[in-house]
Amino acid sequence: MQNDPRSHGLYEKTAPPPPVTSPLKGEARAEAVVVGAGYTGLSAALHLAEKGVKVTVLEAVEAGFGASGRNSGLVNAGMWVMPENLPGVLGKEHGDRMLALLGNGPALVWEMIDRHGIACEDVRKGTLHCAVGEQGLRDIRERQRQWKAWGAPVEVLDGGETARRIGTSAYTGSLLDLRAGTLQPLAYARGLAHAAVKAGATLHTQSPVISTEEAKGQWTVRTAAGAVTAPWVIVATDAYTHGPWGEIRREQIHLPYFNLSTAPLSDNIRKSILPGGEGCWDTKEVLSSFRFDAGGRLIFGSVGALRGTGTAIHRAWARRALHRIFPQIGDVPFETEWYGMIGMTDNHLPKFHRFARNVVGFCGYNGRGIAPGTVLGRVLARHVLGEIDEAGLPLAVTPLERPSFPAVREAYYEVGAQVAHLVDSRF
Repeated sequence: MQNDPRSHGLYEKTAPPPPVTSPLKGEARAEAVVVGAGYTGLSAALHLAEKGVKVTVLEAVEAGFGASGRNSGLVNAGMWVMPENLPGVLGKEHGDRMLALLGNGPALVWEMIDRHGIACEDVRKGTLHCAVGEQGLRDIRERQRQWKAWGAPVEVLDGGETARRIGTSAYTGSLLDLRAGTLQPLAYARGLAHAAVKAGATLHTQSPVISTEEAKGQWTVRTAAGAVTAPWVIVATDAYTHGPWGEIRREQIHLPYFNLSTAPLSDNIRKSILPGGEGCWDTKEVLSSFRFDAGGRLIFGSVGALRGTGTAIHRAWARRALHRIFPQIGDVPFETEWYGMIGMTDNHLPKFHRFARNVVGFCGYNGRGIAPGTVLGRVLARHVLGEIDEAGLPLAVTPLERPSFPAVREAYYEVGAQVAHLVDSRF
């Protein structure tokens, strides 16, 4: 997008086209304005439109332009943090609500795909959280224990079974989560956009919001060429926030994440790697993830930005790491590469903000946007509809806070990933 092959890489090449849209021009009225056409905004708009609400979506670039169209494509349940951390951090009431919602998050994604006929290469075979060393094995066993207490279908696999499922002996074990799976992220976002438009939502792309103002209980949301007036505004911009809600960006630490995709592998090699179709990521602090797309390309990613000195360092590391994990792969070239930013919060959990009266949003998915974005978009729609009051939301209202030394920390993550990949012997 925007003539940048490293913004969406493989996904832009293989996703179905988005709905035909145009920039906002002139004055319009709605019952709700959604700012941002990622998973959260499109899910909210779709659920509102299905209830007959007149909703307008304003997107600065294109549907799925931000993290929704760039991520690794793993549809996971829960968050990165251990399940018991949610009640510990959020309190039992909100923590239990979030666990229930996010634990069932993949199920809502699959339901939306089926209900709206979204073509997004979805594979519902589970994910494997791969243990690196004995500490990694202890980590996944503890995660299994905590999810089992909630009745989740998770199972720790030993090294032998892990090797059989993945095609490598690099891991000491893995945690199989049958709720989870994989999909083509940009295709899913565009599918939600098509579904929202079909349900009656109005979607304007190339329409960044530049200002808002309230008068007589109505919000006027302005772009360079027009304005929409409505009683409700949903802010769904997260890590790619610009404009009136810039405090979201200042609240987060941006963590870069890149992906590279190989050329399609031969059938023979393909059968030896992830024959069951699971998606994977490991327990290392500078983690890696990998999965196949529908065309037989292996998508391999890790923390880091493909810019400056990081481009060559991360490419070289990916080649070395891929050969260590899957020596059978041989000399297969990488065809595409791309990266994006993850919005990290202080407690590694999403936040619910009331920016002003009837101006609300969730943000800070910490690298778990697909299922949480879909679920929390529906929650926002139900809140606007009056089906869930503020007291019944899965998160309490939290104030916007600025982390200490954000620029230093972001530089540390980007440079630190380069250092880690420069010297990493991996296992």
